[in-house]
Amino acid sequence: MEHQHTANKETHAGHDISSMQHGANPSMGMAGHNHHAMMIADFKKRFYVVLVLTILIMLLSEMIQHWLNIHINFPGSKYVLFALSSIVFFYGGFPFLKGLADEVKAKNPGMMFLIGFAITVAYIYSVAIVFGLQGMDFFWELATLILIMLLGHWVEMKSVAGASKELELLVQLMPADAHMVMPNMVHDVKTDTLKENDIILVKPGEKVAADGIILEGESYLNESMLTGESKPVQKVKGDKVIAGAINGNGSIKVTVSHAAKDSYLSQVIKLVDDAQKSKSQTQLLADKAARWLTIIALVTGITTFLYWYLTGQSIAFAMERMVTVIVICCPHALGLAVPLVVAKSTALSAKNGLLIKNRTAFENARKITTIVFDKTGTLTVGKFEVSKIVSLQKEFSENEIIRLASALEQKSEHPIATGILQKIKELSITIPATENFNAITGKGVEATVEGKKVLVVSPGYLKEKNITPPDGFTANDTETVVFVIVNNQLAGYIALSDEIRPESAEAIKTLKQNNIKSILLTGDNSKVAKSVSDTLGMDSFFAEVLPHQKLEKIKDLQSKDEFVAMTGDGVNDAPALAQADIGIAVGSGSDIAAETAGIVLVNSNPKDIVSLILFGKATYRKMIQNLIWATGYNVIALPLAAGILYKQGILLSPAAGAVLMTVSTVVVAINASMLSVKK
Repeated sequence: MEHQHTANKETHAGHDISSMQHGANPSMGMAGHNHHAMMIADFKKRFYVVLVLTILIMLLSEMIQHWLNIHINFPGSKYVLFALSSIVFFYGGFPFLKGLADEVKAKNPGMMFLIGFAITVAYIYSVAIVFGLQGMDFFWELATLILIMLLGHWVEMKSVAGASKELELLVQLMPADAHMVMPNMVHDVKTDTLKENDIILVKPGEKVAADGIILEGESYLNESMLTGESKPVQKVKGDKVIAGAINGNGSIKVTVSHAAKDSYLSQVIKLVDDAQKSKSQTQLLADKAARWLTIIALVTGITTFLYWYLTGQSIAFAMERMVTVIVICCPHALGLAVPLVVAKSTALSAKNGLLIKNRTAFENARKITTIVFDKTGTLTVGKFEVSKIVSLQKEFSENEIIRLASALEQKSEHPIATGILQKIKELSITIPATENFNAITGKGVEATVEGKKVLVVSPGYLKEKNITPPDGFTANDTETVVFVIVNNQLAGYIALSDEIRPESAEAIKTLKQNNIKSILLTGDNSKVAKSVSDTLGMDSFFAEVLPHQKLEKIKDLQSKDEFVAMTGDGVNDAPALAQADIGIAVGSGSDIAAETAGIVLVNSNPKDIVSLILFGKATYRKMIQNLIWATGYNVIALPLAAGILYKQGILLSPAAGAVLMTVSTVVVAINASMLSVKK
């Protein structure tokens, strides 16, 4: 997040965006917030002190007296003017002078260097006038310049605080205390002292203090600040809960899954922090432009001075032009153009369940021409229910078929396995033990159950082994089928169906309106894939694709000059997610460590994928708008500052230059703050 051309956190409001970035520990976040508030208070105090002194300085300045037609002169008045101006220079100008020193030390001159240089030149020249040099002093211009720069920084820091407040709100979601359940009592403890397997009580209306699993009770939880899901979610015994979620009317006891520092919320805060600090191509472009602007400001300033001085103007006039050029050319707005949008967009995304791990991937969302969807759990609900069990041999009843299948599926978290185990639960069947378990990549599983060799496999396995499907075998277009083979004999099959999400059709329609192709990629059979693809109006589908083949499908699309986004669960889809131009891991819930994906979506809702793409486009637009404004303003203001219209009677004072620079910065800040996620 830190941009190259600013001083350091202590001296520059723009940098204080980074002090608003909080690490995984929420208490660090609040420390950052307090530091930011202290800096705002410091600039406010300096501004008011300098305001009073500037009024006195202006009243003692000859030019102002001439304009107001008043006369205030007494023995030593010029030394009083010098003393007051020195206080303004050293006290009011301290943040800028410190920034100048820091940037020189870092060999990276930028905004603070320019302001520090301008006020130092004005001060030294004016002091020389007091002690004998012929000419007009610069004290009132110096005082007004510092006054306006202090005001600008104060206003800007408040804007920065606004841009980062979403992240601050995330930090505040974590409650400070938790009700820990002891054997004989409930004891209040600090949230950060909780550890794995502790039991906590969450009362109605309270925030959940830690990630965990409900041990007792049920309630509706509001997770909107964490996932963007607006409706409260019903949670019962055995369900996972996320720290920071707001409890409804029920009282629940929760077994803590891990310490606060490892909680989902803490990981999100760290992820947002890392993303805000990382630099995308757009940020690097802005940094480069700002460095050039610094060089242009110094070269133009010195050239302006030499031009006016060598063409017969007084040294005071030439110096005033130089100071105005340097001030107006400060790359402040340019320096904040991208970071402010980054701060706002990354925190806003996290609030809406869109976790950005790679800034460049997020900003490249505008380039997507094709999006490849994994089917199960993204376009469909992901909850397979057994629709029929068919026995093909007399010695195997339907219950025996599913009993043997459940033995192999009991350790799997695949939606098909979950569906089979749910059916076993309904039928109250005891699951037998297995030996010699083995996964057949992309095709199924095998093991020994009660001395029998049992396989639960996909239709693709039958095709590969030239096993003829049973006579009269039928599965409707929405069913997924697994075959059960016992001792090399086809014993039966289980059909499961998965419902299409109601949001999927609208998501695909929105993508079409934005000229983005949608392609279904699934390991399921062609009938199911075609049915889902046709129902949703998708452009095409790839069926019966094994995990390692998904990568090849992505490469094929890229070879046709498509800019491809891939959505997947981040586990067996990892190679394809890494190959895609943009990898989007979906349905990761509290597991946000999908290493290969640039973006992680907390929910599996396809509308969130569309929101992400549209928000990526909106974010990029804001950045470009800010960059155009920040550079365009300089194109117009710089010649005016140099005195190009002097003969027409138009001349900008250093104070007017400072006002224009401040306005440009505030415009950039306000524009960034107007960014929003449209769901």
